[in-house]
Amino acid sequence: MTTSFGTTTGTLTPTDPKIRFQSFTGLKSSNSIALTRNLRVFPLPFCTPTLIRAVSTPLKPETSTAEPKRSKVEIFKEQSNFIRYPLNEEIYTDTPNINEASTQLIKFHGSYQQYNRDERGTRSYSFMLRTKNPGGKVPNQLYLTMDDLADQFGIGTLRLTTRQTFQLHGVLKKDLKTVMSTIIRNMGSTLGACGDLNRNVLAPAAPFMTKEYKFAQETAENIAALLTPQSGFYYDVWVDGEKFMTSEPPEVVKARNDNSHGTNFPDSPEPIYGTQFLPRKFKIAVTVPTDNSVDILTNDIGVVVVFDEDGEPQGFNIYVGGGMGRTHRQETTFPRLGEQLGYVPKGDILYAIKAIVATQRDHGRRDDRKYSRMKYLISSWGIEKFRNVVEQYYGKKFEPFPELPEWEFKSFLGWHEQGDGALFCGLHVDNGRIGGKMKKTLREVIEKYNLNVRITPNQNLILCDIRSAWRRPITTVLAQAGLLHPRYVDPLNLTAMACPAFPLCPLAITEAERGIPDILKRVRAVFEKVGLKYSESIVIRVTGCPNGCARPYMAELGLVGDGPNSYQIWLGGTPNQTQLARTFMNKVKVQDLEKVFEPLFYYWKRKRQPKESFGDFTTRMGFEKLHELVDKWEGPVQSPVRYNLKPFADKETYEAMEELAKLQNKSPHQLAMEVIRNFVAAQQNGKSE
Repeated sequence: MTTSFGTTTGTLTPTDPKIRFQSFTGLKSSNSIALTRNLRVFPLPFCTPTLIRAVSTPLKPETSTAEPKRSKVEIFKEQSNFIRYPLNEEIYTDTPNINEASTQLIKFHGSYQQYNRDERGTRSYSFMLRTKNPGGKVPNQLYLTMDDLADQFGIGTLRLTTRQTFQLHGVLKKDLKTVMSTIIRNMGSTLGACGDLNRNVLAPAAPFMTKEYKFAQETAENIAALLTPQSGFYYDVWVDGEKFMTSEPPEVVKARNDNSHGTNFPDSPEPIYGTQFLPRKFKIAVTVPTDNSVDILTNDIGVVVVFDEDGEPQGFNIYVGGGMGRTHRQETTFPRLGEQLGYVPKGDILYAIKAIVATQRDHGRRDDRKYSRMKYLISSWGIEKFRNVVEQYYGKKFEPFPELPEWEFKSFLGWHEQGDGALFCGLHVDNGRIGGKMKKTLREVIEKYNLNVRITPNQNLILCDIRSAWRRPITTVLAQAGLLHPRYVDPLNLTAMACPAFPLCPLAITEAERGIPDILKRVRAVFEKVGLKYSESIVIRVTGCPNGCARPYMAELGLVGDGPNSYQIWLGGTPNQTQLARTFMNKVKVQDLEKVFEPLFYYWKRKRQPKESFGDFTTRMGFEKLHELVDKWEGPVQSPVRYNLKPFADKETYEAMEELAKLQNKSPHQLAMEVIRNFVAAQQNGKSE
């Protein structure tokens, strides 16, 4: 029998009037409950082994017996038989969609129900499937399978995500089981790619054979295994209970089963998650010192491997409390950077991770999902209290943080040596969307050379294990499909990211992926107008809503949808993603972006300090001054052009180019330079790097 506070049957009611419960109390194990403000745990010997829920509510008078408020999703989880019911029935009904409860539960299985928002009238439902690929690793067989599924059951494209996974859009309900089972049978999984549990664990995607990178990747895989659901619901629904479990390292099994400090639900099919799983999504990243390709500070947990002078791993620095999502016009929601929790020895990392997860599980809010991420718990408690509580689950004190070197953003684009005699090639994919000729060519190359691939947190793709003799033919065929060496790609595009937004995301307020190509061209045009060099760049990220999937709050220039064809403008992030941006302007219509961009870029060009990034410039100048410059802007002061490349030999050529340029919303000069660059790229690719 499940025992809940406030129920009339089997109720456990504290009789001491001095006892009050914390406002952030969630699930507790059946033999313990937090009774005091310092959260010490006292045994309750008179309790039968039942599940006690003390979900988040404000402190109330001791006489209150009201059932603690819970979100609707918490009810769905509780009644689902560990994320099975009613989804296991809904997928077989004749309707094109599934009911409300199943819509929430299918997220745990790695899928979202969507409909095409470009279409009017009857909704055309489909499903997005997201894979789980710790560290972005994709075996050859899985890549080819996903490529096939996109054509057979999707919309003909694959989407690389900012969490190193695939998204497959447009799958119909009647095909869900076929697609899911095919992924499972071909070395893949979607389990836990969405939902209130640990999502895909990030790690640097570069397949370097160094001890540092291999250990970071191995750690990410072990953390992912530790926090994988154990109750079998995924396989019951999609492959009729057939198991496709890979062997786990013994240290993972040992850490998962350990209940020395009350982290587990004894005898539960889900020893870490219980019936209610976590209050909200949970994100973890692992990296090595200096490498911030994973946006380490934006995760619930950021893990940094600490090495000795010989490159041997000694332990881990742990950051906690990062997260991007927020809600417009609700200042109590906010993006947040992770902060230092402490250092743990190498052998303790899985126990420390489990202790942090248990703290969020038991104390994160479950009444209002806007405030259910761990960042709000830490903001409410403060890092000292959070550390103290985690240490109770961990059973040890965290050690001080060893000093780390400065972070750098690393894209791993272009050709590199792996360190084992083979090469890898990092390919820039605009917004992570693989389709058309690019998709066909990638399929041919990956299949012909039997290559494994990796997905980067910047929505790019890495081809691994390439022999030196293959380099030239691969370079040539990729260039013909538009997959150029990064030196031939506009620097603005190389670091830009956007979420999918319209037409399929139900949360989108305005365009992101479909809008960013034009926005980047317009930024480049403004750069040219104010005299900034082609080689100069800034980090631009665009999202269609404030949830932050493309991490816009870390960008030097972030555009966050806040209305139809309208964006909030965020400024102040840094190129190495270590500083949070801030809101600069609201409700800027897409057609008016140049009115903001021009003065900002003009004064950055003229008033910046040596090597000062755009983000650092906006922070140093201050928003009050920047608003003044934007408000008074009347256009750049014209100055003589020192270098004036004139690609047009006659008036007729210019006029023809002008007509073509208008069709692409470009200037004749922009289009001419683009043609010249592409021609040079086509000539050079295959001859050098």
